[in-house]
Amino acid sequence: MAHPGFFQRQASARRNTSLLVCLFLTAVALITLAVCLVGYFVTRSESSALAFHHWLLSRHGLWTAGAVVALIVAGSLIRWIDLAGGGARVANMVGARAIDPDTRDNDERKLRNIVEEMAIASGVPVPELYVMDNETGINAFVAGYTSGEAVLVVTHGAITQLSRDELQGVVGHEFSHIFNGDMRLNVRLIALLAGILMIGQIGTFLLRASFFSSHRSLRSSRDSRGQAAIGVIGIALLVIGYLGVFFGRLIQAAVSRQREMLADASSVQFTRNPEGIAGALFKIGLKGGYLDTTSHASDMNHMCFGESARMKFTALLASHPPIEERINRIQPGMLVRLRSRLRDTEPRANLRAATVSARPGMAAGFSGISDDIYSPVSRKRTSPLVSSASTPPAGTKLSERVGTVNSEGEDFAVRLLARLPATFRGLLYTRAGAVQLCYALLISELSREQQRERMELIPSHPILGGEPGLLEKLVPALKSIGEGVRFPALELAMPALRKLDPEEREGLMSNVQKLVAADHRVSLFELALTSFLSRHLGPDASRAMPVKYRSYRPVMPALQRLLSLLARAGTSSSGDAEQLYTEAMAGFNDTRKGEQPVLEKVTMRQLREALTALNGLSPLLKPAIIDACGHCITHDGRIDVREYELMRLVADQMDCPMPPLTA
Repeated sequence: MAHPGFFQRQASARRNTSLLVCLFLTAVALITLAVCLVGYFVTRSESSALAFHHWLLSRHGLWTAGAVVALIVAGSLIRWIDLAGGGARVANMVGARAIDPDTRDNDERKLRNIVEEMAIASGVPVPELYVMDNETGINAFVAGYTSGEAVLVVTHGAITQLSRDELQGVVGHEFSHIFNGDMRLNVRLIALLAGILMIGQIGTFLLRASFFSSHRSLRSSRDSRGQAAIGVIGIALLVIGYLGVFFGRLIQAAVSRQREMLADASSVQFTRNPEGIAGALFKIGLKGGYLDTTSHASDMNHMCFGESARMKFTALLASHPPIEERINRIQPGMLVRLRSRLRDTEPRANLRAATVSARPGMAAGFSGISDDIYSPVSRKRTSPLVSSASTPPAGTKLSERVGTVNSEGEDFAVRLLARLPATFRGLLYTRAGAVQLCYALLISELSREQQRERMELIPSHPILGGEPGLLEKLVPALKSIGEGVRFPALELAMPALRKLDPEEREGLMSNVQKLVAADHRVSLFELALTSFLSRHLGPDASRAMPVKYRSYRPVMPALQRLLSLLARAGTSSSGDAEQLYTEAMAGFNDTRKGEQPVLEKVTMRQLREALTALNGLSPLLKPAIIDACGHCITHDGRIDVREYELMRLVADQMDCPMPPLTA
């Protein structure tokens, strides 16, 4: 079954945002009309009765409608501001605990290794990991506004009850949400639902207030009538609040269901093991995935791997398709095999059994899969070791690899992690070690004397200052492993770097710039490093780039600069560069205005400005640019390190996660 590509899914996520806004406005209009109807019956009198549509346009009606809209908007705005902290704020909201990257817990290490493998294989920074310690159900979700600041939250039940393959299937599902832009939509949906539910919360408050007042000292009959009126209004608003809950769940279902099916399919594509995610879903059917220790379970329902809240009218309002349907969509007949396998170990169990009827750990018996912490299942990885200068298979466009996990990238990730010395890897999990890595990447090729001179440029600081002891451990490892480790090491260090406060982030980027400027020239890797840090640690790191351009015409100067640089980087003579540039620009040149000539020189500042402009294109226009760049770097049948780093720079700055092209 063919699945839509990364760029189509990104465009779909943006369309879903528009759908979400339309559904929200519809719900606001209907809730406002319902409240106005209550206000109409409360304020009308026999002497001055107006028809409802006339009352709606009267002073009372307009004030009532305005107050309702203001309350809903205020409720959504308050939650929107509260969630401005991105994924980490959502994780804290549900009481999740950040997992120490250097954790000694075997289950947490298993999760960390799975996530690191998939992050390196897909070309995205490693998400920060959280666990909900008190949740025994099996569930997970990702949150954040961009892939660079995403967090992955799992329940304790998920990491303790799932085998490695099943947990990998869940992680692949959640990575699909990162690639597809679903996270941003999900966080916004939480904020919009908060406003819709505001009226019901006010009704509950008024109802409690009226009952509280009625139990106080005796009052006049006039006061009693006022209390009764408040109670009636409270009951009416509470009923309308349940209408808001209904609309909120309906919106969740409308936006979420199809995306969950797509994420299931993507997980199979990433892991090449349908039994992994199917087994995880099967265990959810047996044990449940409800979040019982947080009051936000209902708010989070659309974000989670499985249903997180119990509700009535499940067939209509569930944010996820039924478990049986999801398993059968993954692979026909899979559900029958899982049931049969379970009957062999637990004869009385079945998929529809309640959680209480399933003993802890009973489903682990049918996995038949090793729970090894580090080693992935070998039967899925049969491709040979990728050479140090490899190209995509013939006929494969680079744009088709964006936002995916392929076998070569996964093999590369597994081998790379296995080659990293334990001390080196452990340092990447600390703030001090991650900072020193940034410095080590810039000085590792210099002589010891030059390294010492460069580090003297860094001012002393408890975290950001140079640490000779740490550099002595990092630099030799970088040299022995080779240049291919540079970007993966940065990805592994990102959770620690994100723990720096804004001032420390600014100081780190300032120190990196000092090291880059020390020799009065900027290499492609130095540009890639500084751009990567700016993109993922800068003030706008959590803000998604809005679509500014829906055609190539406004960005032609940017295209000219980018492809001129790539054509010259991919050839050794000016004649070949002109020919390659002409081929790469063929799909973009406007024949009515003539061809754009190849540029003799492109400064690093011009390149950075060009990439910023190109990131403002509609997602559906980006594949052609990725493919044109790919044509430049693969035309000679090989990709060297310089070309890969330039390609990685382009992809990262255009928010296109690029799997490793070399190993």
